[in-house]
Amino acid sequence: MDLEIINIASDTKNNRNIKGRTHYSNLKSSLCGDEIKISLIIKGDKIVDFGYEGKSCIYCQASVSLLSKISINNHKSTINELCNDVKSYFENDIKIVKKKWKPFDKLLKDKNKPRKECIMLPFKAIEKIITI
Repeated sequence: MDLEIINIASDTKNNRNIKGRTHYSNLKSSLCGDEIKISLIIKGDKIVDFGYEGKSCIYCQASVSLLSKISINNHKSTINELCNDVKSYFENDIKIVKKKWKPFDKLLKDKNKPRKECIMLPFKAIEKIITI
């Protein structure tokens, strides 16, 4: 187990239920059973708050922790771009080089590709919200 992944996952600042949420998504992986619930407050096109809860592995927890931090105070279109870049990383082996996605460097490594479904679950959950 990678200590960096554990450290990322242990940042649980946004692991909470948001009262007064405007958007919600719940996804469960049929592959491994990980479950993630994402609650957002969106005003206009901007995500102003992000909370998550779930029963998931350390890779999914690290992924949603990073996603929550980068989503707050960002526009839906920016997070949609991130989702597309992460998909491209896993599906087309395209490295993410944008500076704004630097926090994901520790998670998006070749050695973590077998955990693709775990890492992608929070992105799939937020995509259900922001692409509506």
